[in-house]
Amino acid sequence: MLLLPTLLLTLTLNFGAMGMKDIPLTLGGIFPMSGSWAGGVACKPAINMALDMVNNQTDILPQYRLTMKSNDSECMPGLGTKVLYQLLYERPTKIMVLTGCSSVSTFVAQAANMWNLIVLAYGASSPALSNRERFPMFFRTHPSATLHNPTRIKIFQLFKWNKIATIQETQETFTSTIEDLEKRVKEAGIDIAVRQSFLTDPTNAVRNLKRQDARIIVGVFYEDMARRVFCQAYKEKLYGKKYVWLIIGWYPDNWYKVHDDRHNCTAEQLEEALEGHLTTEAVILHQEPTMTDVGMTSAEFTERLNLELKTTDPSLITGYPEAPLAYDAVWALAFALNKTAIRLAEKGMKLEDFDYYNEEIAQEIYSAMNSTKFLGISGNVAFSSQGDRIAWTQIEQMRNGTYSKLGYYDYVADNLTWFGTDKWIGGKPPPDHTRVIDHLRVVSQMLYFAMCALAVIGIIAGVACLIFNYRNRQRRCVALSQPNINGLTVVGCMLCLSCIFLIGLDGKFVTPTVYPFVCQVRAWVLSVGFTLSYGSMFSKIWTVHQMTTARKKDHKGVQIWELYTVLGVLLLLDVAVLVAWQILDPLKRDLETFAMEEPTDTDEDIQLRPQLEHCISDNLSVWLGVLFGYKGILLIFGIFLAYETRSVKLKQVNDSRFVGMSIYNVVVLCVITAPISLIIGNQQDATFAFVSLAIVLCSFLSMGLIFVPKMMELAKHPQRDNQEIRGLTDSLVSREEEERHQRMVNENEQLKRQIADMEDRVKELNKRMQVKVQQQRNSTGNADTDNCNTDNTIADLSTNTTRAAVTFADQKTVLLKQDGAVVHQATRFQLDDGVVVAPDNNSDSGLASWSMTRSPKASASDSEPFC
Repeated sequence: MLLLPTLLLTLTLNFGAMGMKDIPLTLGGIFPMSGSWAGGVACKPAINMALDMVNNQTDILPQYRLTMKSNDSECMPGLGTKVLYQLLYERPTKIMVLTGCSSVSTFVAQAANMWNLIVLAYGASSPALSNRERFPMFFRTHPSATLHNPTRIKIFQLFKWNKIATIQETQETFTSTIEDLEKRVKEAGIDIAVRQSFLTDPTNAVRNLKRQDARIIVGVFYEDMARRVFCQAYKEKLYGKKYVWLIIGWYPDNWYKVHDDRHNCTAEQLEEALEGHLTTEAVILHQEPTMTDVGMTSAEFTERLNLELKTTDPSLITGYPEAPLAYDAVWALAFALNKTAIRLAEKGMKLEDFDYYNEEIAQEIYSAMNSTKFLGISGNVAFSSQGDRIAWTQIEQMRNGTYSKLGYYDYVADNLTWFGTDKWIGGKPPPDHTRVIDHLRVVSQMLYFAMCALAVIGIIAGVACLIFNYRNRQRRCVALSQPNINGLTVVGCMLCLSCIFLIGLDGKFVTPTVYPFVCQVRAWVLSVGFTLSYGSMFSKIWTVHQMTTARKKDHKGVQIWELYTVLGVLLLLDVAVLVAWQILDPLKRDLETFAMEEPTDTDEDIQLRPQLEHCISDNLSVWLGVLFGYKGILLIFGIFLAYETRSVKLKQVNDSRFVGMSIYNVVVLCVITAPISLIIGNQQDATFAFVSLAIVLCSFLSMGLIFVPKMMELAKHPQRDNQEIRGLTDSLVSREEEERHQRMVNENEQLKRQIADMEDRVKELNKRMQVKVQQQRNSTGNADTDNCNTDNTIADLSTNTTRAAVTFADQKTVLLKQDGAVVHQATRFQLDDGVVVAPDNNSDSGLASWSMTRSPKASASDSEPFC
């Protein structure tokens, strides 16, 4: 209501002034009334308002009236250049040119310089236009897009974002913006990890951002492309609590609700994808309710512009945010022309004398523009040496579909005013990348203490064995088993068991500086412990083998120094290798890194980077090869000796068999454990458990096999002090004698089987003989009539008897006589040696027990039947 009287008063004053402003100064206007950015829809009415206001002012250009010739560029560089040439070749002469979007301003400003024309842009933000060599006559009331970059860097520093990504539409405006941003972030120590650009389709660019895990994304593109970008971001799930988008802030507030057939997302989907994003834009509307130098407040300007546009919802009108810039552009050139007119008057020249070849007047206008400074509707208007507008920047955030101001940044004063009203989906600003936490893999505490408990039990058992060994050293069963060597075996087992405590020590218990020392101690304790335990058993089995081979004829006793010599040589070899290793190539701490893992106990943007400590050296494989090489040979040789002496019993070393069994166990467990522990070295729990159990088993079995039989023997015979234990032998039983005895047993069994077979054969022959005798008795009665007289052969028995084996012979009748009388008649068998054997049914074997006088060999007639 207060505006109407003001307008009437202004019109009344203007009629009096119109008569004085009779010299026209024509401006050229190139407006984007359509196209990718149709900012002319709102900016052209604002410019017309400003022209009216300037023409109605008597203190500004009192003799001149500003007019304008304009046309639509559709925000297309080619068409905009065509419009420029039309303006140039159509009268009257244009004293200045107003332009809109950056792409058109770039071509127009580069060409207008040839006609000494000042170009003033109200909607161009391209950083490329700040190049004075290319655009020497260019000014703009719209801040450069690079004005956003210092603000963006302040935001990055505020939220500690050191890794960002960029996506841009391939336009010179945005390319220049990103190039400037790259320079500034490099100076600020911020890294651009991902760079993407697109010409017409942002699909692949957005997918690449997702694929490369971009989190803080700076996007520069026009409004129409912005809708397509965020539609694809919605499809790729590139939004939410893990992501932050920073885009241009000069879009209308409801830009994402505009219907666009080039994407298939709804306004609700776009709003979901845009939730929480940040915008930066120059402050283009004076924030204070005070009167400006252009004759009205920002609120009055907004009210008048709405009347001109005939709208109640200015967010639907493209270019509405830039309207104050267009309004102030007219006032800026008016102030500059007014100043130029005064200077020209001093030189006897006038503004109307300007033509396209008059460089002097053009330079005067240029100088006046450089020095122009006033408070306009868009705030303080001033130009830098590059012709850029100097302005504040405001930061906004979208929350529930509405933009909320978060603060302002004054680039000149380097002052960020932050309201602290920012809100985030996850409750806090997301990190610039997935936060990676180093997670040291350590041995399970329960497993570690369980293995340590077994080791303690083993050490206690070892102490018990040492006490037993010492207290019973005079008993025969202990004394004859070399108790000193047995004690060294126990000490070696206890060292190996104590190494379990060291193997399980990791970053959970020791610092990285102490860990290399643990590695060295580990190697010494385990190697020396193994040599003492296994080397002691090896020296005993070596001595047994020597006594049963080279010394068995001499029956020499065991010399204790021989055992110690073998063990000492093995220890010296160990010490030499370990000392050389520690001096030349000491062990150090190394971290093995594994693939990232997702934590299960939090929903934060965190990934775990598992790490595992190892003891390594530069030539670890060489040193391990040396250690494993000679210890492996020792294991193989030990098991060979144990096999060779498996059946030997010596009174000098009465437990050699148990020592051999211990060696078998140690070899088997070492052969299994060594390679497997190397294979599963990156599984700390499995490696620790496997190695610890192998040490425990080796130690327990070795101590048990050596000492438990002795304990059992002494428990059975506690009173028999200083007496020989039965079951041990004083004799030297060699392997060859035992094998000979076994062969004799086998031969005896074979002979028994042969005798049994012969007995069965004899019984069978007896049965056949009885059948023959019976048949002969039946046919005796017919023998006298059918045949001639049978020739009877009489054998005289002698006193010298001989038992012969039975063989088949010719069958004849035998008449046995005693004292000249026939006492028995039987079938005769003639043996090869002339011995006659007759069957005796009362004999166990079925053969006659009598002895007969050897008869002469049968003649040829013996084979014929006789009567």
